[in-house]
Order: sequence, then structure tokens, then C-alpha cells
Amino acid sequence: MAANTFGEIFRITTFGESHGKAIGVIIDGCPAGLLIDEHLIHYDLQRRRPGQSRIVTQRKEAEDFEILSGVFEGKSTGTPICLVIPNTDQKSGDYSHIAEVFRPSHADFTYHAKYGHRDHTGGGRSSARETAARVAAGAVAKMLLSAHGIQVTAYVSQVGSVYIPAEAEINLSTIEQNPVRCPHPETAELMESLIMEVRKMGDTIGGMVSCTITGCPAGLGAPVFDKLHADLGKAMLSINAVKGFEYGSGFKCVSMKGSEHNDAFTNEAGRISTLTNHSGGIQGGISNGMPIQFNVAFKPVATIVAAQDTVDVRGDKAIAEGKGRHDPCVVPRAVPIVEAMAALVIADHLLRNRSSKL
Repeated sequence: MAANTFGEIFRITTFGESHGKAIGVIIDGCPAGLLIDEHLIHYDLQRRRPGQSRIVTQRKEAEDFEILSGVFEGKSTGTPICLVIPNTDQKSGDYSHIAEVFRPSHADFTYHAKYGHRDHTGGGRSSARETAARVAAGAVAKMLLSAHGIQVTAYVSQVGSVYIPAEAEINLSTIEQNPVRCPHPETAELMESLIMEVRKMGDTIGGMVSCTITGCPAGLGAPVFDKLHADLGKAMLSINAVKGFEYGSGFKCVSMKGSEHNDAFTNEAGRISTLTNHSGGIQGGISNGMPIQFNVAFKPVATIVAAQDTVDVRGDKAIAEGKGRHDPCVVPRAVPIVEAMAALVIADHLLRNRSSKL
């Protein structure tokens, strides 16, 4: 299986399966001398960890990790950083009933069609368990960005039909104060109630994660195939269950006039910025120094309790039953994943930009 590597200079390769012995990541291209704070890696892994609250999957993983290489005396050495996260709470027997059955809207059929042989336990490589490795790598990317004054912050802005009102004031420092990771307390309560209601029904619900990147300098990205928003879009769409990506004004731009949508430039104390930010911090595929803002849409989890009609590997009619452990809504645990992938993109472009001019 190819396509397990992401990035050009700050490059990661993830490995492992949901019910294998471990998952992990190799980070190549991290500059030497970066302070590696293992507490920050642990913090982000705990934010993604299953079993953290009543509204997520009850699989229990401590998310302990070990750095095998690339770090000496707390600093990166410039050589590949290898990080391993053991799997400790696999229940592979929960998946024996779908060994030869294709679950609706899962990757079972497409993996079988492509490879002819698949690991059905926990979804194998297609499981979102793989994203823990991305979160660990993203934590290292965040350390690099922090050294350059760049911060990546994501939060849940919508669950089902419940969303943060447009006129609401939000405080990003409160994101971790509720299990949904919504910075608007009143909306967070409604979201949590909806998730619990859906869970009791044996069903699932989708949602939206919004992300803001601040402190990003103007000049990151490229004007043709390596547009910054294109790379961010690829990063987000590579996350399990993601169905949509929009940045800046997004799809709302189709109903706006140019006179409404254009971001007027201004110069304040020698710093050029824009009065509005419909561009979402990116123009012509290149960052303009304004906050980079985007939304990521997640579908409802495909595993539901109700029996569903399907077919098996021979094409015969079959029934798919929703056994095993799964999230009723993925967005609370997707927040650190979105941050990680955004950080990896910006870190890569930050390093690539060093060769753009003398």
C-alpha cells in the first residue's frame, strides 16, 4: 500500500492498523534544535483519545507513546523522528461478523476491490485509529510553528442542525471546558444533548469543525498547483469521515457581489492587512498575513446499531449489524486531528518558503 506519506520537506509517514500491535509515525525533515515537549504530544493525544467522555466511543486507550529516534536531550537532531503508540484495548472478536460482509458507507468494499485482501478487525488501516499518529506528528509541527509565532486553533461549530449563532461571541480559551469542544457554552449544551439523544437511538450525527490559524506570515503557498488552500483542502479531506472543506467565505461567496466580497487593503503602522477577511487569509493560493480560516464538514459515522441490507464478498445478499464500539459523533475528537493536519501543512510550507527568494 502506497500513499502513507504526507508533506514535501516536513514529511510524515504513518504506519499500523487499528487492531495491530501499535500505530506510529516517522517525521522526516524536522529541523535540528527544536525543543520537543513530550507533554504537548501527550496533551494532544489525550484530546483525541477514545473513551474520554460519555459522548465518544468507549474504547479505552491510554495513548502512551515512545520516541525511538530523532530526539536527543530534549531537542530534535535533524534525523527522522520515530514515534510509536501501542494499541492496548483491541476487541477484534467484535468484528468477526463482518469478515466477509461489506458494511454500508464503510471502506470494506473499496478496500476489497483495490487490494483483494483486507483486515476487517476494527477497519484495519482505514480506521480513524490511524489519526492518532497524525496528531502526534502534528504536535511536533505545532512546536515548530510556535517558535515562529504561529498558532492553530480548531473547535466544533456545528453538530447536526445545532450551530453557533452568527452573532454569538466566542472565547477560544473555553474550547476545552466542555466535552463537545465548542467555545459557546449555551450551544455546547444543546450539541451534547443532541449527541446523547442520537446515541440512545442507536444512530449517529455529523458536524462541523472550524479552524483558525493566526500569526502566519504573508507568502506561504504557491500560485499554481501548490496553492496553500489546496494543500489544506487535501489535508482535511484525507481525514476519515470528512465530506467537505471551505475556506474564507466558502460556498456563501456564490451569492455575493464582487463589491461585497473584495477585501480592501489598509496600511497600519507599516503593516499591510485587509479590512475584511472573505479571502480567509489566502489570495492567489498564497497567505496574505491575515488569519487563515476554514471549515471542515464531517459525515455521520457509518456504523449504526440498526441492521442494514448489504452484500458479502461473493455478491450474495447479507445483513450488516452494528456491533463494536464507535462514536455517535466524531467532531469532538476530530478537533485535534484538524489542528494536526493544518499544522503539518503550514510547517511544510514554512520550510518550503525559505527557498522562494534571496
